[in-house]
Amino acid sequence: MLSKGILPISLITAALWFAACKQKQQAPQGPPPATPVTLYEVKAFQSTYADDYPGILVPLNQTELRSQVTGYVTGIYFKDGDKVKKGQRLYSIDAQLYDANYQNAIANMQVQETNLVKAQKDADRYNELDRQDAIAKQQVDYANAALEAAKKQVEAAKANVRSVQANVRFANITAPFDGTIGISQVRVGTSVVAGQTVMNTVSTDNPMAVDITIDQKDLYRFSLLSQNKNLVKDSVITISFGGLKYDHPGTISVMDRAVDPQTGTLKVRLSFPNAKSLLKAGMNTIVHIQNPAGHDEMVIPYKAVVEQLGEFFVYVAGDSSKAFQRKIKLGKQLDSTIIVKSGLSAGDKIVVQGVQNVREGAVINPAPQK
Repeated sequence: MLSKGILPISLITAALWFAACKQKQQAPQGPPPATPVTLYEVKAFQSTYADDYPGILVPLNQTELRSQVTGYVTGIYFKDGDKVKKGQRLYSIDAQLYDANYQNAIANMQVQETNLVKAQKDADRYNELDRQDAIAKQQVDYANAALEAAKKQVEAAKANVRSVQANVRFANITAPFDGTIGISQVRVGTSVVAGQTVMNTVSTDNPMAVDITIDQKDLYRFSLLSQNKNLVKDSVITISFGGLKYDHPGTISVMDRAVDPQTGTLKVRLSFPNAKSLLKAGMNTIVHIQNPAGHDEMVIPYKAVVEQLGEFFVYVAGDSSKAFQRKIKLGKQLDSTIIVKSGLSAGDKIVVQGVQNVREGAVINPAPQK
């Protein structure tokens, strides 16, 4: 059995322990330790960089070859992939039927011309007799009417000759312009239908065009580039394929007439020389348009930027060694750095390392800048 003196001693000990804990909890806490960071002093300098746009190569001129007459292919007068000249004969269609129709039209025209000669003589003779009052007026009217009918028939016969002659001419398909012809879709003996059968495609390839789509905010800049040759010299336009750069710079060929109201974009066509035929229609490329250094810009390390709900901030070192958030507007990213359009000034010191540990108004402990 415990002695009566032990219980009071235990109670006293417990009371002292609780009092010590309470005193410890009520002890005032010191300020949080300063967050170690590395600062970067913002500087302004002129930067040159290229804006990149995905593009696709297209010929400046391209057309599908279709026969305007129905028949069988009787001749092919080129090799697939040849360079062709305007007016060069490419295909021939069986023209026997059209030749026969043409000869028939010629014969009919000659008959109508003979009838016209006879009608003219009759009209002349009857009009002479009419002046001598030696013939009935009605016969003179008949002769003049027959003459006019004969003239109309000759005109109709000539029109028919021109129509049939066109079919004979259409039986020979020629190149519409200088360019490169593709792989033939028909062979000798193939039946083609007028206006339907695609026989081949001819396109130009020097120069070659590249189509890109730009945002409407870039429209003013491209308009200046298309009108001012001096700006084009400073803003070099180049293309690359998988990191390989094409040697020859391009120019702005044409800009679409209006901005697409649904997408807010505009189509722009560029032109590139292609004397060695290295560029082929349908190729995908990246267009680089050099942005000339026109004024000083603020460039900071990209790792200093904090994104919150689609907006961008940096922590700026303020008075009393505290860091405060500042909203910025970003421009072009240049590798590990980025251009700041607004929000910072030269001489501002921003946090570049330890950003994830900094909070608004937090005390910071800057390390020596490397």
